[in-house]
Amino acid sequence: MKKQVYIKKANDEMELFSFGKLTHSLQSAGAPKEVIDTIIQQIQPVVFDGMTSNEIYKKAFALLKKHNKVCASRYSLKRAIFDLGPTGFPFERLVGALLKEKGYKTEVGIILDGACVTHEIDVLAEKDGNSYAIECKFHSDAKGSSNVRVPLYINSRFLDIQEQWNTNPKNKTHLKQGWLVTNTRFSSDALNYGSCVGLTMLSWDYPKNNGLKANIDSLALYPVTTLNTLSRKEKLQLIEKDVVLVKELLKASNQMKNIGISEGRIKRVLAEVKQLCRM
Repeated sequence: MKKQVYIKKANDEMELFSFGKLTHSLQSAGAPKEVIDTIIQQIQPVVFDGMTSNEIYKKAFALLKKHNKVCASRYSLKRAIFDLGPTGFPFERLVGALLKEKGYKTEVGIILDGACVTHEIDVLAEKDGNSYAIECKFHSDAKGSSNVRVPLYINSRFLDIQEQWNTNPKNKTHLKQGWLVTNTRFSSDALNYGSCVGLTMLSWDYPKNNGLKANIDSLALYPVTTLNTLSRKEKLQLIEKDVVLVKELLKASNQMKNIGISEGRIKRVLAEVKQLCRM
């Protein structure tokens, strides 16, 4: 029988550790059953009361990487998004790309006039005659979360922009809705408020089975920070050159050469890209 232990989450709360959750996260990364069983068997004896969730993640990641680097890349998605920082712009690019895959026309970093003041909108999306103003709330670590003050602020900005947009005859679309996207989580009050005023809310795991992680996995829109064949320095150099998504590397051989990656390693990087994106 597996022993029961309490571990410390990123927000410093204690919770009963679930081998079921670990199994599910490994399954969602595409790890085969025999690999998952091996990892569980190796982690079970070393889990102890007070151990942090990050320590368990690191152990599971290291074991998974030995068996399957591509599965390890998928398993590291949450940490890879944190590594997009310190600015929020790469995350905004990721969100814009996700919406583009869903059929929206998107622009990132747009200045719009409101009825009272001007506002910088992270992503402006358009589809079927409607436009959407999207705010991206990026956190660089797992302790960051968005409380009710965030959607309160975002909704007030949206209403100011909406009033100006929908009364301007030059605009050919209707500004229908504001969205709020984060790479961590919303408080329950934030979700309740967003639902009440009609904001679309998207976080790491909200809505259930249709959150940020689920969308990235289903569309294979992984950030370059997931790749195991690149060093941390190389990933940051590529992001500085506005290469944010793994898929973009298929047409970015010159950028990789420019930062000193050899032809042989470029081939290995592209092989991992194709496996990761199931191409």
